[in-house]
Amino acid sequence: MPMISLDEIEKTVRRALSAHGADAFAAAEVSRAVRAAESIGNKICGLYYVESYCQQLRSGRVSGTVTPKVSTPRAGTVVVDAGFGFAQPAFAHALPVALDAARRAGVASLAVAHAHTCTSLGYFTQQIAHAGMIGIGFTNASPIVAAPGGQTRVIGTNPIAFSVPDGKGGTAMQFDQSTTTVALGKITMAKAAGDSIPEGWALDADGNSTTDPDAAIKGSLVSLGGYKGWGFGLMAEVLAAAMTGSVLSRDVKPLKAPEGAPHDLGQYYLLIDPSVASDFGEKVQALADHIAQDEDARMPGQGKQTMDPVEVGDDTWALITCLAAG
Repeated sequence: MPMISLDEIEKTVRRALSAHGADAFAAAEVSRAVRAAESIGNKICGLYYVESYCQQLRSGRVSGTVTPKVSTPRAGTVVVDAGFGFAQPAFAHALPVALDAARRAGVASLAVAHAHTCTSLGYFTQQIAHAGMIGIGFTNASPIVAAPGGQTRVIGTNPIAFSVPDGKGGTAMQFDQSTTTVALGKITMAKAAGDSIPEGWALDADGNSTTDPDAAIKGSLVSLGGYKGWGFGLMAEVLAAAMTGSVLSRDVKPLKAPEGAPHDLGQYYLLIDPSVASDFGEKVQALADHIAQDEDARMPGQGKQTMDPVEVGDDTWALITCLAAG
């Protein structure tokens, strides 16, 4: 498999998006997110999505030319209407306003409304942390999770992300995880590869545990920790949908479907200024040091290493370069 530089990945993805109808700003912001995902081996949120981005730009399922509209209905409250466009440019428009609001009030919320899937939620909370704030994020997705004991798919994998600044422009801690045992992308990738999935990831349409990824996609995923993860998934649903005016997961068609109604998803972020606590940095460092007493233990996110260049499958890179050619 070829080794491709991050610069080449970003440049090629940007060309692909532009060739399929995205304006310069949207193409730049989305390609930057793809680059970031590939740099840490997050294949599900990287090049894996580019084909569907291009298809949906062509079909109109996502707008690549909308200008996001930012408003501040109250002090400490920031809302950006993505206009059925990509989440990345909408967030980029609103982040400076939200950071300013958090510095003024100590805490601020940022609601991203009517957006395309954000893929990696931690990509956004990490930007908040790099600006010196604690970032907490929530989003929803197409329905694939039933309530414990039920069979009707109600919510998506509904990730939650949390990023803590280190006071030096980086992150002291970060996690980004679905509220299901596993992300849906891992199951779709297993299906594409002809692999089975581990027991405990999913149920078939009859509510029975399955190791068949196709049966899992037709059935439902299992909430992380059973009813405990179900509660976190519902929390994300309320914040991402009800607090942004976007749709419930039940009304979202499969995220990678080439045609259909816009995703119309929401993301909801909380920005917290840690400077209101005089010893915040010392406490976080003390926690990290205590964890590090055990040789293989670490704060979440500290084990990730960025790579450049990265390994990309032959078929995947051929597809991306073909898309870039229009």
